[in-house]
Amino acid sequence: MSAPTPIRVVFVLLTHSLVLDWAGPAEALRIANQLLLAAGQPARFEMDFASPRPASISSVGVALSGLVPLPTQWRGSTWIVLLGLPGHTLAVDSDETQELLHWLRGQHFERDRLELITVCAGALLAAHAGQLAGRRATTHHHHLDELRQVEPRCEVVSNRVFVLDPPVYSSAGVTTGLDLMLHRIAETCGEALAAQVAQTMVMALRRGPQDPELSPFLAYRNHLHAALHRVQDAVSGQPQDDWTVPRMAEVAHTSARHLTRLFVEHAGIAPLEYLRRLRLATAQLALASGASVTRAAEVSGFGSDTQLRRAWHQFGLTGSPSGAQRLPAR
Repeated sequence: MSAPTPIRVVFVLLTHSLVLDWAGPAEALRIANQLLLAAGQPARFEMDFASPRPASISSVGVALSGLVPLPTQWRGSTWIVLLGLPGHTLAVDSDETQELLHWLRGQHFERDRLELITVCAGALLAAHAGQLAGRRATTHHHHLDELRQVEPRCEVVSNRVFVLDPPVYSSAGVTTGLDLMLHRIAETCGEALAAQVAQTMVMALRRGPQDPELSPFLAYRNHLHAALHRVQDAVSGQPQDDWTVPRMAEVAHTSARHLTRLFVEHAGIAPLEYLRRLRLATAQLALASGASVTRAAEVSGFGSDTQLRRAWHQFGLTGSPSGAQRLPAR
């Protein structure tokens, strides 16, 4: 079987593009390639840093040179990444930005196998170019109303880390661009590789769209409710503790009944079911690292091997805890 064609990822930089919007996602792709090569597989991503000008200045004042021109020809699958800029509103009147928008208007995503990824205010660039009409998208909370004004035909989604509407993928801003890129790595190369990239980058938790087939470490976090995140952080940090809904509510500084409503409304899951899924994910990681079933049950908060096995089958995992495979050595 021939190796898959590498995906070209084009980061489009303007003057003062936010460094973290492109550096974090680019590092995730670099690490993904590094892990693939170490496993004897070909690299999957080729990165270009393009701009209307051959040199630019980043948001922190670092000079960037050697930038390639905005591409005019496409081969294979390509991701175009639009980035945020400083400021409460996005000015598009400069010659550089107008050149970018003219180029972006000429792109045909479905026809040319292009995908559009926006980070932070990068969604506004896409909107000004008419690429978000009839799409669902998000952006930084400071720019949500601006996005609605620029493109009334876009369904602007608030209170979300990122939104998926292929071929358009948009994130709320800054660190969420990394969450989105890890999600795209998982879709392209598999969840195991994305998890290794996150571990290499020392990301204790990854946020993503709700999906009951994903680990709770990845799902149920695509909201921006601070109190609920505080509870999820506490529970995920000590899943083996004696958690109850009232105790979780104390962390959120709310009532148990209100916390349950928050979980269902924002995370799409009841708090105790979230806890069980989180404990099961913790047990899976322990088993994959070589722990015995008894030890995995202990560190994850299950009262016994039997409870772990019961949860294993209740949530539809294949095989059994004792047959769980170890992660390959890195």
